[in-house]
Amino acid sequence: MLKEVLYEERKGREDRKGRKAKISLRTLRSLRSTCVFVLAWFVVAQAQRTERAPYTSWPDYGGSPDSMQYSALTQIDKTNVGRLEQAWFFPVPDRKGNFGFNPIVANGVMYVLGPANAIVALDAASGDVIWSHAVEGTGPGNRGMNYWASADRSDRRLIFGAAGFLHEIDARTGETIRTFGTDGRVNMREGPFRPLGGPSGTAGRVFENLFLTGSTTGEGYGSPPGDLRAFDVITGKLVWTFHTIPHPGEFGHDTWPKDAWEWAGGANTWGEISVDEKRGIAYFPIGSATHDSFGGDRKGANLFANCLLALDARTGKRLWHFQAVHHDIWDYDLTTAPKLLTVRDPSQPGKMIDVVAQATKIGFLYVFDRVTGKPLWPIEERSVPKSDVPGESAWPTQPFPTNPRPFARLSFGVDDINPHLDEAERARLRVILQNARNEGVFTPQTVTRDQISVPGEFGGSNWGGAAGDPATGMLYVRSSDQPALHRLRDAGATGIEEGGTPPQRGRAVYAQRCESCHGQPEPAGIRSMDRSIVMDLKALGPDRIRSTVRSGLGQMSAFPPATISDAQLDALLVYLENPAAGAAGAPGVNVPPRQTLRPIEGITRYIGPLGSLFRANNGLPAIGPPWAEIVAYDVNDGTIKWRAPFGTVRALAAKGITDTGSPERVWRNGIVVTAGGLIFAGTWGDATLRAYDKDTGRVLWQRELEANPEGIPSVYEVNGRQFVVFCASGSAVAPEGNIVFVPGKSSAQGYHVFALPP
Repeated sequence: MLKEVLYEERKGREDRKGRKAKISLRTLRSLRSTCVFVLAWFVVAQAQRTERAPYTSWPDYGGSPDSMQYSALTQIDKTNVGRLEQAWFFPVPDRKGNFGFNPIVANGVMYVLGPANAIVALDAASGDVIWSHAVEGTGPGNRGMNYWASADRSDRRLIFGAAGFLHEIDARTGETIRTFGTDGRVNMREGPFRPLGGPSGTAGRVFENLFLTGSTTGEGYGSPPGDLRAFDVITGKLVWTFHTIPHPGEFGHDTWPKDAWEWAGGANTWGEISVDEKRGIAYFPIGSATHDSFGGDRKGANLFANCLLALDARTGKRLWHFQAVHHDIWDYDLTTAPKLLTVRDPSQPGKMIDVVAQATKIGFLYVFDRVTGKPLWPIEERSVPKSDVPGESAWPTQPFPTNPRPFARLSFGVDDINPHLDEAERARLRVILQNARNEGVFTPQTVTRDQISVPGEFGGSNWGGAAGDPATGMLYVRSSDQPALHRLRDAGATGIEEGGTPPQRGRAVYAQRCESCHGQPEPAGIRSMDRSIVMDLKALGPDRIRSTVRSGLGQMSAFPPATISDAQLDALLVYLENPAAGAAGAPGVNVPPRQTLRPIEGITRYIGPLGSLFRANNGLPAIGPPWAEIVAYDVNDGTIKWRAPFGTVRALAAKGITDTGSPERVWRNGIVVTAGGLIFAGTWGDATLRAYDKDTGRVLWQRELEANPEGIPSVYEVNGRQFVVFCASGSAVAPEGNIVFVPGKSSAQGYHVFALPP
C-alpha cells in the first residue's frame, strides 16, 4: 500500500510540474521504517504541493463542481490542434444502449465505465488498467460518477448509482467501502411516505462532505416524486431533503391540488447540478411533473417542476427559484447544467456581477443574479395557446426573456419543410403540417388531431448542452432543432379484458408502461427513450431486459413487482419476442396502474408518446436545416456572436449538401471549451470528432470514428502532456431506409484519447 501511495503522490507532482520526481530506493526503505505519524505528515505535505490551479484537471463530472465544461489548459491551441493524434484507446465492446460516459481524472488516474458494467481505473497517460470493480445488475449510471477526497487525501472515494442504490468504492483500490450506508450502499428508493426515485444516470455533485443528488422517477402516471437529497459522503446518512412537490405547509403547496403530494410524481433533477462552492449555493434544474403530456389531474402552476432552484447546499433551504414553464404539458424539463459566469452588470456600467445562465429545451437562455435570482434582463409573461383537451387547464401565460434572443426556432410553417426531400415526401409532410394543431412554441397537445411541438422535447439544449468560459463571459450552447408530432389518447383505453394469450397480455403491459417513452415496437426492436436508435431486443436478451425493467437504467425508472408483477413481466417478455402475436382482437388482461391513483371527478387521464419526432421516411427531420448548431453568446451584453453547424449527415454531404448540422442524437453530445481557444465536441450520427475555433466557430480539426461519439469530452494533463478523451457508443440498428446516422462498430466503442505528438 505504501508503494501505491508513493506512486500516486509522485504522479501528482509530475502532473503539476511536468517532469519526473525521483524517489530513491534508500528513501523508500527509510520511509518504510518511519512511524505512521511521519507517513501521514508526508501525505498531507504532498497533497498541499499537488494542489492544482482551477480548471486544470477533470476530477468531476463536466470538469468541475460549477459544471462549466471548461479547461484552462493551453498546450493544445488553435495553431497546433490540427496535429492531434490518437494516444490510446480503451475498448468497451459489450456495452448496450446509451453510452455517453464522462471520464473523471484525478492523480493521474482515469475512472470510466468499462466492460461488463464494471468501474475501471486506468493510467490516464497510457490507458493501462490499474483495477476493475464489478457492479451487479444493470450497472452504474451511463453518464458519469463522482470523486471525493478528504482534506489530507488519505481517504478517496468514487460515488455512483446502480440498481436503485448509491455505492462507494475506494478510488485507489476499487474495493467497496463497507462503512458507507449498509455494507457499502444506500437505498435511494426508500422514502418516509412512499417510494422515491432511484439514482439518476447523470452524476450528482460533491460539496464539502455532502453528496447532492436528484433522481430518476419516470415519465408516466404513478411515478415517484423527485425529492432532492444530500447524503453524508462518509456514512451515507441522509442529511437533508427538499420536496419538489411541496408538502402541506411548504412554500408552493398551493400551486398543486391539495393532496397531490401524496400521489403526483416527477419534478426531478435528472440532469446536471452546479455548485457555487464559495457561497455554498447549489443550483438544480428541475424536470417536468408527470404525466409529461397531460396535467388535468394536477391543476396549477406546479412548483417546483421546470424550475431553476437555488438551495443552500449545506441545509437544503430554498434561496430562490425561477419557473421556466408553468404547468408543463410539453416535457420541457430543465436539464442542462446552470452555468456560473461573471459578466458586466447591465444596470450598473463598469460593475461586474456573478450570474447563473440557464439554457432550456425551449430554446430560451435565462440569466440571473447568482445570489438574488433577479434576472439581468426583463422576463415577460406572454399569452400562449389554450388547450382543448377535456379537463386540461393549460397555464395562460409563459415567461419569455426579452434578452438574449432564442437560440432555437420557435415556429414551423410549410415554407420551412425540408428542401432535401423529394416532392412526394414533401407533399405528405405538408398535409400533416396543415392539418395539425400548429401555433408555434407552447402549442398544447390535443386528442382530436396531431400537434406540432417546436422545439420538440428533444430540441433546444439538453444535458451536456452548454459550456462556459469564465475568463470571457462567453457561453456556448449546443442547439438542436427537432420538431415533434404528438396526439393524446385516453389512458384507460390501453388495457383489455382478462383471458387473452401471453403476448396479448404483454401487449397491454407494454401499452401502459412502455409505449409512451419507447413508441410502438418495430421489426428490428424498440426505440430508445429518446427515439434516436432502435435497440435489438434479441441481442440484449431476456435476462438483460428483465434486469433493466426491475432496476432501471439511465432515464428509465425501475418497475418493482408492486408496479409490474412477475407474471406481467413474463408476459411482456413474450410479447417483445413477437409483437405481432400481441395484436388486438382477442381478450387480454387489464393492467393496474403503477400505483393506485385516486379518481378525480370529471377528469379523464390522457397519455401521449414522448419523443415522437416529426421526421420524413428516410429519417431526416421534417423541418429544413440547420438541425443542430453551436450558438456563441456573449453574456456580457446578451448578444449572439456566431452560429456554426454542429455535425453533418454523411449521405447528404456525399451529394455536396453540407453545413446542415446533424439531426441524430446530438441532444446527447456535450461540448467543452478551453483556454487554448478551442471547443471540443463529437457528433452522434456522422461519427465525427471536431475542434472548433471558439472565436468564430470554424472547424480546425476533425476525425471520423467507426463509433458514434456520445456524452461530454474530458480534458486533462499528465506529465506535462494535455489529453482530450471522447466516449463513443458502438452498434445501433438503423430503421430501414434511414440515412441520418452511421451505425457504429462495437469494436470501436469505448474511450478514444487524443494528444499532440510527444
